[in-house]
Amino acid sequence: MEAERLIEAGRRALAESRGVPAVMAEAWQAQALARAVGGQLARSGPVELRTEARGLSETCALGSAALDHPMVPAGGVRAAQLTEVTHVAGALGALVLLLGEAGIALVGVACGTDEEGLYWQCIEAIDAVDESVDRVHAMLRRLAEHAADRERARGPDRERDGPYGVLKGSAGSAAGQA
Repeated sequence: MEAERLIEAGRRALAESRGVPAVMAEAWQAQALARAVGGQLARSGPVELRTEARGLSETCALGSAALDHPMVPAGGVRAAQLTEVTHVAGALGALVLLLGEAGIALVGVACGTDEEGLYWQCIEAIDAVDESVDRVHAMLRRLAEHAADRERARGPDRERDGPYGVLKGSAGSAAGQA
């Protein structure tokens, strides 16, 4: 399944989760999905993202471990369904939203518990989510920089051609262009 569809399914599942075990399971699912997206991009994504993507995959592995043994829904690990990342920037933007929502849900669990072990488990998972969000933001910045570099490389031709591109036909002949 395509990354953006899986991420959207994760966002819906997180929004619908009720109770600590369900929230913890969905936060784990979000980290597992971020790990899968990072792994996919590290293997076959844009070259300029591969190092950060590998780091995302590794960070999320730690975040998943911090959540201990969540109750994964009967459907299993959602991330196992990932087959492709079609639109890299869109998937990364959606992933930031999912991870941010998972972090907020974990803060709610941490603030609402009197159990010290669960509290620290949430804090570790929140830290991993924050680091994952930072890595995704770095990948989005790198994509934007790379796109700007490509645009600058094409820029002088575009300025010389005029605002509507290269003039052709009789208007081009009148302007001294063949």
